[in-house]
Amino acid sequence: MTGMDCLSKKKIMIIGAAIVDVLVSPAEADVFSTGSYPAEEVCMAFGGDALNEATVLAALGKQVRLQTIIGSDTAGEMIRNHCEKLGIELEEGCVREELTTGVNVVLVQKNGERNFLTNRNGSLRKLTLDDVKRPFPNEADILCFASIFVFPEIGAGELAAIFRSAKKQGMTVCADMTKRKNRETAEELAEAFSYVDYLIPNEEEAFLITGETDVKCAAEKLRSCGAKYVIIKCGKRGCYLCSDETAKYVPAVEHVNCLDTTGAGDSFTAGFLYGLSEGWPVEKCARFANECGARAVEKLGATSWCV
Repeated sequence: MTGMDCLSKKKIMIIGAAIVDVLVSPAEADVFSTGSYPAEEVCMAFGGDALNEATVLAALGKQVRLQTIIGSDTAGEMIRNHCEKLGIELEEGCVREELTTGVNVVLVQKNGERNFLTNRNGSLRKLTLDDVKRPFPNEADILCFASIFVFPEIGAGELAAIFRSAKKQGMTVCADMTKRKNRETAEELAEAFSYVDYLIPNEEEAFLITGETDVKCAAEKLRSCGAKYVIIKCGKRGCYLCSDETAKYVPAVEHVNCLDTTGAGDSFTAGFLYGLSEGWPVEKCARFANECGARAVEKLGATSWCV
């Protein structure tokens, strides 16, 4: 991996979820008939889109500040210790006595694809607009909202408020997303997207929110709703860049041994943010992002490739 030394002292601000993952590999349906199943590996790792991105960036030498909420329980303590070890700054007041820190069980299939068991009462989806402390630190020049649609209390209006605040401070605004939960459309998010410099969904997420079935059309639709750059993650095909200046595929890394796709998109986004913070051209950012995503799928767990 190149670019490990960081010359910039600027911070990157990441907003989103921080949880603990319990990964089972390989996970087979046989367990429901046999009562037990001898998986090759069962392990704990850190997860949540925001914590994954922050972890990769910190491992690459960046200064990172993470806005999230966690409980005061054992899982929350593990996350705090992890962040302290890597030098990730946690927002004051992120620990909540009334919360149970989110823990996901990740069932990894033999082909690397995965399914999740989540705690609906945990911290994973509890973030609200009041938890996003503004103004943002003056020393932060990039803000990334790690996943649109994760938090039920942060909808289009709340996103617009967050992104508007960041733009008023002169920050570069980036956003990732998960699959929509309530049939939301790109048009409904147009105000929020109008403040976004780099929007980074994956292919399925882009199709769902735009109603398109072609990557190029989906990218153009998202741009027509305000996003300046759209970078669509396309898995084995790499990614697609779309802006006023360019519209092209950036090919994936070849000869990758895919073990676990958990967090691959987060590693991609972190790699892209790293490149932005270094002042790289967008295509170079995308190539490095592809490399980070490829490294991630070769290891079990979202960020075990870099820490």
